[in-house]
Amino acid sequence: MALMSYKCPNCGGGLQFDPPSGNFKCEFCLSEFTEEEMKRLEEEEARKKARNEAESGKAESAKGQPGGTEGAGEQSGEAESTGDQSGEPESAGDQPGAVVYSCPSCGAEIVTDATTAATFCYYCHNPVVLSGKLSGEFMPDYVLPFSIDKKGATEKFLSWIGKKKFVPKSFYSKDQIEKLSGIYFPYLLYSCQVDGKLNADAEKNRTWTTGNIQFTEHKKYQVERAGCLDVKNLTRNALLKANRELVEGVLPFETEKMLPFQMGYLSGFQAEKRDMDGESFTADAELEVKNYTMEQLKSSISGYTSINVKNSETHIRNARWQYALLPVWVLTSKDRQKDKVYYFAMNGQTGKIWGKLPVDKGKLAGLFLEVFLPVFAILMIGGWFL
Repeated sequence: MALMSYKCPNCGGGLQFDPPSGNFKCEFCLSEFTEEEMKRLEEEEARKKARNEAESGKAESAKGQPGGTEGAGEQSGEAESTGDQSGEPESAGDQPGAVVYSCPSCGAEIVTDATTAATFCYYCHNPVVLSGKLSGEFMPDYVLPFSIDKKGATEKFLSWIGKKKFVPKSFYSKDQIEKLSGIYFPYLLYSCQVDGKLNADAEKNRTWTTGNIQFTEHKKYQVERAGCLDVKNLTRNALLKANRELVEGVLPFETEKMLPFQMGYLSGFQAEKRDMDGESFTADAELEVKNYTMEQLKSSISGYTSINVKNSETHIRNARWQYALLPVWVLTSKDRQKDKVYYFAMNGQTGKIWGKLPVDKGKLAGLFLEVFLPVFAILMIGGWFL
């Protein structure tokens, strides 16, 4: 498994994607690189790696020949990669589903689970992208970069939580806020064209009075409607372990702003790999788009007293699933006594907030006493003098 650590060519510090500027910044020397510059750096590193592998192969083939010498090319570059000799991560024996990697910067062990695709080294805080997790069929088609950085996300969180009067202080303590994490969650996007048509009986009723006589007029019509609906990027959570309310509560994203996937956008954030495929959602997605198509056709029929649909038909064309990593800021807290997880989630692009918050019973009791006792006292005084 290859570990990618994007390095600053000026000082060797870790490069991270910076949402406000859309560039890649070094937190040490403050150098800044555009997306085009990062592409060039990656291409140069790929060429260096290919040359090193070729030279290493030649050296290996020369070992068994007279006068052959052992040698290995030393790899250097802005996007470093490393991996164990087998090319596979070690398993963390006492942690089911966990795997261990070595940080390419300091050598510390990084423990992740099977779906983690980008994380941090706990020791040197270097951002690490586990590139092998996002290859082959698991290579995303698109990524929607964060447009809100951690400072902006923290400000929005504090503003939002400040309006919640009964949340325990432990949920928004300084130590807790430090755990606010930017995560690219995997989503599957369904697109298609839907042809729909319907036939309906419609009726117009009109009533009027002339003198002492009331007249009622009934006009009956046969109504037909047909049309084509272009469905783009119907979104489904593609991570089985994810809290569904959390990852779907921040929808929708402005998916028209997605970019072709590049590993560099993950640097400085966490990322998860999908473990579900489109087949898991196809039946549900088809039903949703068909129902929506019929609703749109029905809504186009107006001006009648009553409408009775006799028959309808839908046909889906050019259906496809695409895989995208979309940005979410997440802060969680687990109540071990109740075995409940509380969370704050924010759309990393639009800033939409979703949350499930704990309640401080002490604050609720204080409010009860503050409100109840004065009312009780007033009632008692009123009753005393009656």
